Amino acid sequence: MRSDNVTKGVERAPNRSLFYALGYTREELERPLIGVVCSQNEIVPGHMNLDKIAEAVKAGIRLAGGTPVEFPAIAVCDGIAMGHIGMKYSLVTRELIADSTEAMALAHQFDGLVMIPNCDKNVPGLLMAAARLNLPTIFCSGGPMLSGRLRDGRRSCLSHMFEAVGAYKAGKLDEAGVEDYETNACPTCGSCSGMYTANSMNCLTEGIGMALRGNGTIPAVMSARLRLAKHTGMQIMELVKRDIRPRDILTEAAFHNAETLDMALGCSTNSMLHLPAIAHECGIELSFDMANEISRKTPNLCHLAPAGDTYIEDLDRAGGVYAVMKELTKKGLLDTSLLTVTGRTVAENLEDVENLDHAIIRPIEDPYSPYGGIAVLKGSLAPEGCVVKQSAVDEAMMSHTGPARVFDCEEDAIAAIYAGRIVAGDVVVIRYEGPKGGPGMREMLNPTSAICGMGLGESVALITDGRFSGATRGASIGHVSPEAALGGPIAFVEEGDIITIDIPNCRIDVLVDEAVLDARKAKWVCPEPRVKTGYLNRYAKQVTSAARGAVLE
Repeated sequence: MRSDNVTKGVERAPNRSLFYALGYTREELERPLIGVVCSQNEIVPGHMNLDKIAEAVKAGIRLAGGTPVEFPAIAVCDGIAMGHIGMKYSLVTRELIADSTEAMALAHQFDGLVMIPNCDKNVPGLLMAAARLNLPTIFCSGGPMLSGRLRDGRRSCLSHMFEAVGAYKAGKLDEAGVEDYETNACPTCGSCSGMYTANSMNCLTEGIGMALRGNGTIPAVMSARLRLAKHTGMQIMELVKRDIRPRDILTEAAFHNAETLDMALGCSTNSMLHLPAIAHECGIELSFDMANEISRKTPNLCHLAPAGDTYIEDLDRAGGVYAVMKELTKKGLLDTSLLTVTGRTVAENLEDVENLDHAIIRPIEDPYSPYGGIAVLKGSLAPEGCVVKQSAVDEAMMSHTGPARVFDCEEDAIAAIYAGRIVAGDVVVIRYEGPKGGPGMREMLNPTSAICGMGLGESVALITDGRFSGATRGASIGHVSPEAALGGPIAFVEEGDIITIDIPNCRIDVLVDEAVLDARKAKWVCPEPRVKTGYLNRYAKQVTSAARGAVLE
């Protein structure tokens, strides 16, 4: 066992003495040592319950003959970090999480790992670490939040909360109405209740084969979540015994399965940042072009919030991720021969699975649309691509042409929206918000929510080299690459330039002669980053590609 390096032989007597100082017994040190990476903290609602999950995981490990050793990973709450400098730190924590977990796992020579994440950058960061370390590893998330209930009985969630602020600014909602949302939109612990980034990544972790059934959908408050955690703890011992490692599971075909599931579920556009970054750790490169190829042949089967008015708890009752995958197998859209952490293949996992509610998970013969939930657009404005959650775009905005309203930061755009300077037909362009230019690639949920709250969601588009939350809806197009700070065409767009968006044909263009753009570029000077703190400054210097998940060299 790998842990023999710290527990066996006279030479390791000093190491053992420190384990004894921790209270471990000789008997415990004779068993496999399993690192339990727990992201519990008191600032993220999705993580406040992870101590309970960790205890259940550790119970399962002990039941199966292992010795659990818990250590922490950090996590940022994107909602609390929103609207100020804190959002610049959200995406960059993904690399911090991967790096620190690698350091802890190798420094202490664990035989296997159980990852307990739950939120936006924490899930992909730990998946990156798992792929990099390639030790037997399994995931168990903390589970989704239940949807809220407003005083009038309507269900609600975090994305409605942001839009309520816009409605208040527009005079469409009073302070009592805002308070109704504020006190009821997020009623329990757990990752926010729609198909936002956290739940997207937890569902994709299950779909790609790195977690047991229910990982993405069993609500945080359910006792079934604790039972899942115990089974996860037991299963890591089987993975150690059989030496099943992440790269046995995270193959190129598995990533394509994940992308297919992504399209069927209508996941967050942030998955187009995170899946390539995780694949990169496995030596696999995922292309934007492949994403569109998969989207064209994958029907969209779910309209979970913000695309619709159903929630992750509803998906769980309908059969969860496995039920969606079972629908996809009816048209041969998944490679079912692949190994998973169950020790069985995808096909074996899906043998007795049923779709229990066709209103939540559409049968593949009757999808919401014949194409997937995400589209990658290319054109003169984004030569390397940009991403839109097309399942959350109103039909009237699938094709749009309008004048650019240009802003060099999120705050200026929001001020203009609330001042009434953005009107129907406009295309709001927010630049210098990418990984390098931000720095940190902030999420643009506030400006999109402002647009929707002001009643412009069906008539105004938003384009940015920043990124979008899974909670975003409307014609919101992000991850424009190359970003402005790297000299991408978005840096040379001027007020009033006509921009065309054609989502069905995957095109996005600025209608300016190439010679004019070249002349503008010749005079361009990249502005200095607005924030130059230590880690953000180092991050900005190392960014190689926004389109490939802001992978750092």
